[in-house]
Amino acid sequence: MLEGSILQQLESIHRHSARPVRFGVYYKNTLVALCHALEDHILKDDSKPLVITAFQQGKWYLQEAERYADIAQHSDEIVIMAAADAGFAEHPTSLLPNVDLVALDPGDPVAQEWHLIILSSNYTAMVICQELSEADYGSAGIPGSDLERKFYGLWTFEPELVRETAELAIAHIRPYNPELANQLTAHKDSIQPSLVTPEDLSAVVSLVVDYLQTGQDNLSLPTALRQQVLDRNLISNEIQAFLRMAQLMDLADINNPMAAAEVVALAETMGQLLNLPAWQIKRLRLAALLHRIDPLQKAESVLIPGTSTRYQADAPSSPLSCPLVRGAQVLRTMPRLRAVAQIITHQTEWWNGTGEPAGLAGDEIPLESRILALAADFQWRVNQKKSSPISREEIFTQALDECRLQQSTRFDPKLVDILTLLVMGLQQGLDLPLIEAKVSAGMWLIDSRWDSQSKTSEEIGTYPQ
Repeated sequence: MLEGSILQQLESIHRHSARPVRFGVYYKNTLVALCHALEDHILKDDSKPLVITAFQQGKWYLQEAERYADIAQHSDEIVIMAAADAGFAEHPTSLLPNVDLVALDPGDPVAQEWHLIILSSNYTAMVICQELSEADYGSAGIPGSDLERKFYGLWTFEPELVRETAELAIAHIRPYNPELANQLTAHKDSIQPSLVTPEDLSAVVSLVVDYLQTGQDNLSLPTALRQQVLDRNLISNEIQAFLRMAQLMDLADINNPMAAAEVVALAETMGQLLNLPAWQIKRLRLAALLHRIDPLQKAESVLIPGTSTRYQADAPSSPLSCPLVRGAQVLRTMPRLRAVAQIITHQTEWWNGTGEPAGLAGDEIPLESRILALAADFQWRVNQKKSSPISREEIFTQALDECRLQQSTRFDPKLVDILTLLVMGLQQGLDLPLIEAKVSAGMWLIDSRWDSQSKTSEEIGTYPQ
């Protein structure tokens, strides 16, 4: 990272903190899609945000200037940083009363960065990236195609991180324009950012996925290999969109903010005790990270009660050509998450057939859904008891006993036995690694096996033998 850049300062502040910032690598086409999606929500919302951007060079701003004229109508104030180019200050958008330009010196490290910082009382988001240096590109050198340019950074909806980055950006503006910096500081201090509502978050995530996929459809690349590389980068970022959605769901629950990470650890360990294949554990892991996303909890089912998922073509453990549950609109456009949507939707089924949404019973309920339901319930019960004076071992015992009361009614009896083994390990000092929903790359969650069309009946909805 370039010394003195906003990205470098943010990384330095969080390097040894309890919540270090995790960065990823993004292609330019991915960043364009992300920025357009986050900007479009400004046009749909009445939050009137403070927007701070960095475009590297004025010519990149000029490509977006007409768009920013529309964004200015829905924003209180917009600040644009870029190295000055011909026409940078003369474009009509730059003359709007709520738009300010900061012409960066050519040697300024921020002139190598690409930022979009949106700060309002009910919508905060940002993309903050820095282009790779020639040395970072390695032996392949700087790419000839503009679409293949790479940037190092992150994007997030987390209010505290967005506000902190806005403060760094304002501090960087101060030497160029102290009066503007004072004005921005007062504006920032007047804003009390909050978490995005589930409805707005779902809408923004849908925009992100739509832009990523639409942008990819319009690409024209010279080789299949380059196409494949960009495809995987886009898929990774689509998954990140949902992970960030899950992260905010957890942050909004001050009483149980580690639910996703702890349910992942429990569900994954149970899957390992059952000797599930790696592809199925990966899918279970992603479902556990996303298990509290509200739109999926309320989804209707495509599964038919009384029809065993052991041989059902559209069960989560079968090929992903299945139709998506109708209520899970936010995942509809991403085939790799259709099975995950099914797993999450059917976590509310009961072993005795009295649950929702499809009234499935026994082995008709997808195996991953049964694991997720039990792991989530056990985690919730343990979390409820953490403030009590009893010992760690007794907390686990009581939570397990409460789950056992629902054995063969709500929960799969065999899975309760697996949980019992896991609890014995926890009581003897076993520590489960926690995987937070905040990750910089999603590719570790998917692999080619997800696209496989060959599954045996033993792999679908049943225990491995």
